[in-house]
Amino acid sequence: MSQSAAARAETANDLGHLPEWDLADLYPDRDSPELQRDLAAAEKQAADFQAAHAGKLAGYAAPQLAAAIAQYERLDETLTRIMSYADLTYAGNQSDAELAKFYQTMQERVNAISTRLIFFTLEINRLDDAALAAKLGDAALQRYAPWLRDVRVRKPHDLSDEIERLLHEKYVAGRAAWNRLFDETMAGLRFPLDGKNLTSAEIFHLLSERDPKLRRDAAKSIGGVLGANAKLFALITNTLAKDKEIEDRWRKYPRPISSRNLANLVEDEVVDALIKAVRDAFPRLSHRYYRMKARWFGVEQLDYWDRNAPLPESDEKIIPWAEARDRVLAAYGRFSPELALVGKRFFDGRWIDAPVRPGKSPGAFAHPTVPSAHPYLLVNYLGKTRDVMTLAHELGHGVHQVLAGGQGQLLSQTPLTLAETASVFGEMLTFRGLLDAEKDPRRRKAMLAGKVEDMLNTVVRQIAFVEFERRVHDERRQSELTAERIGRIWLDVQGESLGPALRFDDEYKYYWTYIPHFVHTPFYVYAYAFGDCLVNSLYAAYLKTPAGFAQKYLDMLRAGGAKRHKELLAPFGLDASDPEFWGSGLNVVAGLIDELEKIG
Repeated sequence: MSQSAAARAETANDLGHLPEWDLADLYPDRDSPELQRDLAAAEKQAADFQAAHAGKLAGYAAPQLAAAIAQYERLDETLTRIMSYADLTYAGNQSDAELAKFYQTMQERVNAISTRLIFFTLEINRLDDAALAAKLGDAALQRYAPWLRDVRVRKPHDLSDEIERLLHEKYVAGRAAWNRLFDETMAGLRFPLDGKNLTSAEIFHLLSERDPKLRRDAAKSIGGVLGANAKLFALITNTLAKDKEIEDRWRKYPRPISSRNLANLVEDEVVDALIKAVRDAFPRLSHRYYRMKARWFGVEQLDYWDRNAPLPESDEKIIPWAEARDRVLAAYGRFSPELALVGKRFFDGRWIDAPVRPGKSPGAFAHPTVPSAHPYLLVNYLGKTRDVMTLAHELGHGVHQVLAGGQGQLLSQTPLTLAETASVFGEMLTFRGLLDAEKDPRRRKAMLAGKVEDMLNTVVRQIAFVEFERRVHDERRQSELTAERIGRIWLDVQGESLGPALRFDDEYKYYWTYIPHFVHTPFYVYAYAFGDCLVNSLYAAYLKTPAGFAQKYLDMLRAGGAKRHKELLAPFGLDASDPEFWGSGLNVVAGLIDELEKIG
């Protein structure tokens, strides 16, 4: 066994017991009578619902409309529970043919059932504004007022019932199929290194290893494998971008990003202001930081595989899972004991899947499932400080989802922009806890640098991703893009955002291929920058006036999707539509870089 392979094996032993989730709280297994019962019941209830209500909503009094929405909510929760179970089962091993078959079968069954429900929101959007406003005086209907508000923002973009049903039914053989092709391709890729074939999670982890040769070899292996598959990834990207362009044109969205902004319930001008503020800040954030990091490494330019490398003087140790759990929960608890108690349920209840496994979905996520159950977290834990931050991030999502669950199925779902608030805030709490506990000056410097790099990855890099998507989608409206052309756009955007202190070898032009957000949720990524800047402002407000802050924060999380960002931020004296808002959030990042420059 090579030295690096032996080190990886020793690292795995140092992590301690890593939990795997128990999905029985959703369904006992794939063949369970409970799952079959819910499928059959939902099929009948959807048919009955359509027969009872289609074409009649305009004539309903307020209590009748409220009762219909409550019935729709129960059906939606059942279908979401089924698909949550299928999603999570598949995520555990995307290379398993039987699990892939189960996932596709459930998707097709649920899609067919939900087709019967499409009429409902379309008819709601045809209701007269004044008539609906009058009905909202009814207490039962008033409960659903935020949901009705959010449904009706899509009114200008609705198509006819027949076209909406067609698009819905074709989804499983269209976008969903291309998403699955991407997922299974990525899960099946193996990256050769030191005589072993590594998964994507394992090899990307090595880009933050101390050994520079190991980082370089890992980066070259990644570029080689992604490059060998670039033609397929380009086909997926071109097909999905064209599919989006067709639907956007039919729905009359003015720009490729417009549908995402509408789904996020955030105004175009707010997103445009965020993107402009971050792009204007590239020189004083990322460009400045990477020049400084190059000096620390004694070079004029950093190779791209050294972007996330540990500092030369740092001596980061492996953090076992139990210690990571305790550190995150302690940080949450210092801020709010209630927050920590909710977080503890994830560890006690086997709601987390932590080990790296072949075929397992790479990266990390929190799946909200349904209010009548609980969220689940997926991480690929390898014991680095960044992995602890990822755990804190996903736990923030999970706690948010638990607290918002009290709003019910239709009102608990939070727009992506606000969904990143609790996750990034959880990271900040954990980072401050780790930093306060660390007395060694070298480790404190390394931790500050790591936090700055995480912030740059969250803010600068994600806004660069949005710019990459914009250029790809704009060009795709004219003609198909070759893998080479997409790679050139990627290199141009990376150079602009990260600055002249980074050097990109030719194979780096294929690194766009592995990012799932481009495939699954176009233009999702600005939500990370939105959340990070928002949390920087929130945290500054917390430090300024800590008394009563935790309760206001928990109330914000409990609101789920019942309030928009202006309503949620008002108690903290913050307003994302204020032109100065984003600048104040970015100043927090700049301040940390200032601190590192003083340390030298």
